[in-house]
Formats: sequence, C-alpha cells, structure tokens
Amino acid sequence: MKPTGNDVAGLIARSSPAARRRDAETLTALMQEITGREPQTWGTIIGFGSCHYRYPTGTEGDSPLLGFAPRRAATTIYLFEGTDAHADDLARLGPHTTGVGCLYLPDLEQVDLTVLRGILEHSLAWAEAGGDVGAALTVTG
Repeated sequence: MKPTGNDVAGLIARSSPAARRRDAETLTALMQEITGREPQTWGTIIGFGSCHYRYPTGTEGDSPLLGFAPRRAATTIYLFEGTDAHADDLARLGPHTTGVGCLYLPDLEQVDLTVLRGILEHSLAWAEAGGDVGAALTVTG
C-alpha cells in the first residue's frame, strides 16, 4: 500500500452517513495530535506517518503508522499489534466490535475518547519501537 495523494478533506466529505464524516473529522484531529504527522490518503484510508512492515512469513509492505477508514457501517481503525493487546481498554471503550487488527466504531460519540486516545498512543508507541516478532516495523515517515 502506498499513499495515493488524494485530498483528505474530499475523502471525508464523500463519507456517508453524516456521522461517519463527523467521526472522521474528530479522528483526523486526534491522530494528527497524537502522531504529530499530517494526514494523507492511502486509498480509502486516512493515514498518519508511514512504516515498512515484514511478517515472519516474508510478507512485507508499507502502511501508515496509524490509520482509519470511514466506512458506511462503522469507522475502521487499524491496529498493527492487534486488538488482543488492548483487551482491558476495549472493555472500557464503549460500543465497538473487533477483528484481528481492526477496531470498528459505529458512533465515536458513544465511546470514551480518553480510552481511545490511550489505545492509539499505545499502538503508535508499539509501531515506533519496531513492532515485535509477529511483525517487524521500520518507521519511514
């Protein structure tokens, strides 16, 4: 995956329903504050910073350090280290569902933003520290 250079504001404006646009604006500001990096599009993902990853299987590629996608049903937040690493925080977060490395938020206004900030800060620190044996990361931007 590579940055596509499309307009972040345009991607947010095209998001539907309106709650997804509202949540995307909030998350963009939050992730920009946490990372100190400008948002950029990676296809339909809004990402912050960049890294190169390599799994023990030999699979490798590039990805944002933190990123999310404003999908119709829920906002998807991508967590490199997986959602299991955040079990205690997720229990306090508010309404959400998870996949292996994805956190799905149907309404950001119903979650505890302090808890979410902690999850995002932990995820960024994990990535900036180089990941672990399950995924080696090198920060590139």
